Amino acid sequence: MNQGQGGSQSQWDPWKPNSQQPWSDGGDGQTPDWAALAEASETRNKRKKLLFIGGGIVATLGVTAAVAMAVVSANGDSDASGGSTNLPASAALPSGSATGPSFAPTTAPPPLDPKDFISSVKKDTAALSAETLFPGTQLTMGETVYKKGATADTKNCASVASGTLPKVLTANGCTRLMRVTYFKDGVAVTVGVALFDTEAAAGKAKTQADKKSIVKALAGKGVKDFCNSAVCRSTTNSYGRYAYFTLAGFTNGKDVTAKDSKVFSTGDDLAEFTFRQIHRRGEAQASAAASS
Repeated sequence: MNQGQGGSQSQWDPWKPNSQQPWSDGGDGQTPDWAALAEASETRNKRKKLLFIGGGIVATLGVTAAVAMAVVSANGDSDASGGSTNLPASAALPSGSATGPSFAPTTAPPPLDPKDFISSVKKDTAALSAETLFPGTQLTMGETVYKKGATADTKNCASVASGTLPKVLTANGCTRLMRVTYFKDGVAVTVGVALFDTEAAAGKAKTQADKKSIVKALAGKGVKDFCNSAVCRSTTNSYGRYAYFTLAGFTNGKDVTAKDSKVFSTGDDLAEFTFRQIHRRGEAQASAAASS
């Protein structure tokens, strides 16, 4: 192989220092290989461009990282949930001293006791009659409906009482006695309500009454005479300045025995209803006094 004058010839590498150019001034008379030079120049330019592009990417990444670090530094360290752990302190809430105007404490008056108004004639001044105390044409207790019979009202208390009751009423100053009768299924009951000036007088009358202290039965308006000669069941009680009595029996004249539960329940229902009506009277007057 012909190596040419001047010894062996090295391959030129444009990136290798001191490498031999593709032409020589060694006097071999050869002209430069311009095509090779152009190709080498183009290759060199391409490599520079790649270096510039690569450097630009690195620079961009560096700027991005710097911006990200700046944002994190401005916002504080983030916790795992993405929330900031270095939030600014919230504003203090206003103290309780500025909640609004204050008012002096007041004490509501105690509610009025309905019984106070039905315990003395001086306070128990509302209108009263047998019809206002026992209104309507019937009454209902639970599921039982009783029809209303006749009513009566007198200031001569002893005249509508029998047995030992006239003496008891007179001795304690009874001023008025109202009566009403209710009936159902062959059983009738008369309620007598006696008025006294004070609670003490009514209570004394209740205590002095005995098994022979009986209010007279009131017939009329669908009810025949009853309990005139037959055995009937009677009760006595009091509330406030009122003493009230019941007399229950069969309308056919049959005697009442301890087994006649219908008679007992009828008398108890009417006694309970009378108590409620007297109490409602006290409630109405207490309410009117409170609102006046």
